[in-house]
Amino acid sequence: MLTLQPIGTVRSPYSETGQIPKGPGARHLAEGVLEIRPELEAGLRDIEGFSHLFVLWVFDRADGADLLAHPPTDDRPHGVFATRSPRRPNPIGLTVVELLGREGPRLRVCGLDMLDGSPIVDIKPYLSSIPAEQIRRGWLAEAEQRQRESATPAARER
Repeated sequence: MLTLQPIGTVRSPYSETGQIPKGPGARHLAEGVLEIRPELEAGLRDIEGFSHLFVLWVFDRADGADLLAHPPTDDRPHGVFATRSPRRPNPIGLTVVELLGREGPRLRVCGLDMLDGSPIVDIKPYLSSIPAEQIRRGWLAEAEQRQRESATPAARER
């Protein structure tokens, strides 16, 4: 059995999942705080030099798991590991946030998509060596294309 101890807690403006922007074009602009346990503050040394952070956190209010998910961006089911659904065998979330500042064990961030009080499992600096032109968006790109096509005047006349 794997046991993880939270390193802190998310302070977010979202108290319910319905408040979090979802779907095509959703923009995550909410600001909040990552409150790290005071005894772990030394682990934040030099973090201010990074513009963005990966935050690993727990979907602590997810109820159960499904292997097929129905994301809000598509009307077709997809395997849970090809989605960002909270109903996963291991309810772990991953979010990239912008670091706005640090005050002791508190990190002010922008880009939250998690509920207030969510447990934080880890934080890592955001680094990517993958050029944007090499990134593929899988089924999401196809779903977005279908939505664009259905929004065109010719498609509405059908």
